[in-house]
Amino acid sequence: MKRVHRPETRRRGRFITLEGIEGSGKSTHVAMLADRLESSGYKVVLAREPGGTAVGEQIRRILKRNDSRVSISNETELLLFAASRAELVRSVILPSLQAGMIVICDRFMDSTTAYQGCARGLDMDDVAAVNEMAVGEAVPDLTILLDVGVDEGFRRLAGRSRRTGVEPDRIERAGLRFHREVRRAYLELARLNRQRFKVVKSSSDVEQVSERIWRLVRDVL
Repeated sequence: MKRVHRPETRRRGRFITLEGIEGSGKSTHVAMLADRLESSGYKVVLAREPGGTAVGEQIRRILKRNDSRVSISNETELLLFAASRAELVRSVILPSLQAGMIVICDRFMDSTTAYQGCARGLDMDDVAAVNEMAVGEAVPDLTILLDVGVDEGFRRLAGRSRRTGVEPDRIERAGLRFHREVRRAYLELARLNRQRFKVVKSSSDVEQVSERIWRLVRDVL
């Protein structure tokens, strides 16, 4: 019998997102995780929200700019985040996953649920519908919630501002009550989505947090 050659099917990559309030350490641990994965031989693609594409970075500047002369409604904020996400998914995330790579994203759809849905008070059904359209098939395999108290997170932000001279952006200036609601929303999302969400307390030593994240990531590789 003549052997039929079948093309090799490439294994889908893995999609990992890191979430958390301001000052929770996301950017630090995204970079540490990427370094560790690359050292282990994996091909890694880094992304961030909003941003990650030419269009997304322009949207990021609009959303992050702290300009009291410019007002952005809650609905506009929601749709701008979704527009950036839709472009990132189609241009970066899905092609990278189809190529078998590991995608690590600093924030994703759960940020919109926590910030624009719960904390901004927008209709949750509307937020879910917008998220679903933007995300499509790009649902994370693992979401790591870096949990830290709001007071501690803002102490870290203040320290960063002193070191770098960079002032807090528009969302960071939303106030402690707003950010406490964001944290509460994140913890509720983790409770309702236990299979995808894993909570890591990020108030401990950076290396200990990094090791905990690494153990969780290895389970989905």
